[in-house]
Amino acid sequence: MTSEAAAGPTSQLSCSFCAKPSSDVEKVIAGPGVYICNQCVDLCNDIIRSEREKQQSSDRQLSAWEEGMTDEQILDQLPRVAATGAQTEASLQRLVTILRARKVTWARIGTALGITRQSAWERFSGEE
Repeated sequence: MTSEAAAGPTSQLSCSFCAKPSSDVEKVIAGPGVYICNQCVDLCNDIIRSEREKQQSSDRQLSAWEEGMTDEQILDQLPRVAATGAQTEASLQRLVTILRARKVTWARIGTALGITRQSAWERFSGEE
């Protein structure tokens, strides 16, 4: 909906974000009770783009950090990561045991974990 259609011919709309009147911008877009100008949309897009670039840069820095580690430093990390994994696995097992005691199905547990019912049963049932 354009600004003119939303407001009628006699009133001038202002951007709800920067308060610029529609006469000072190229376009004002109507939303449910709010209006946004093309300049604010451009600013939002710049912010989103910048955040994505920061995230990608952070991901690359982590990889560079790991690649800069010596073999000994990486070997030092292995038991810590393994301990964290074991702790997480124990927590999962405990929660699944509680759910099974409450008669929650393997299908629901599998769905919650993003795996099949069969995979959930094989991983957590303790049966072979």
